[in-house]
Amino acid sequence: MLGFLTARQAGLDDPLRLRRAESTRRVLNLELNHDRDVDRIHSNGINTIDIEVIEGRYMLSGGADGVIVVYDLENNSRKPQYTCKAVCTVGRSSPYVHRFSVETVQWYPHDTGMFVSSSFDQTMKVWDTETLKPAEVFQFEGNVYCHHMSPIARKHSLIAVGTKDQKVQLCDLKSGSRIQVLQGHRGEVLSVRWSPRYEHILATASTDSRVLVWDVRRASGSLFSLDQHNGDKSKASSEHRDNGVK
Repeated sequence: MLGFLTARQAGLDDPLRLRRAESTRRVLNLELNHDRDVDRIHSNGINTIDIEVIEGRYMLSGGADGVIVVYDLENNSRKPQYTCKAVCTVGRSSPYVHRFSVETVQWYPHDTGMFVSSSFDQTMKVWDTETLKPAEVFQFEGNVYCHHMSPIARKHSLIAVGTKDQKVQLCDLKSGSRIQVLQGHRGEVLSVRWSPRYEHILATASTDSRVLVWDVRRASGSLFSLDQHNGDKSKASSEHRDNGVK
């Protein structure tokens, strides 16, 4: 590391090289925190977690058992070693619990009073945190692999959803309905993610080995495609020119 610092000070190295070296060093040195633990609630593996960004205090977890747990991460004991307690649980005894594995959980970006979960039981549920009851349930025709709400959106309240279907589904929280379908993938949609900078830009990944980038305001298909060959914008634009947004 001293060598990187010396080269940076002498102007021999690009600052990005030092940043990458330090990031790599920190990642390789990551280890489990031996002072902090969490209540053991799930009976099977945990597939997904999400920590709310309002206070950074509450964590959601969704498991292969269909159970959803809300944890309080704050150290109320004031001792170096402590266990994060489960505040509430949507367990197997709940009439609203997911029947199969929970694949994604996410806090509503602007308020901890609501969160969203999606599952292999072909549903996505919008939950009221206080009552632990679904305020809205979206039903799909196949397994739901993922969903994502934009952390910055102010002009829309869309949830992007990836399912066993080749089409990307856009659900509107305000209307409680599916309002758009994005067509372009040729396989199951395994991942969806809104841009952290531009609220209308969405990236989706599929078993067709491609990542498609969309502007959901456009009706002319994806903006471009990325694949194992680093993508070809001109080819992708031509390929998807006729794939409209329904």
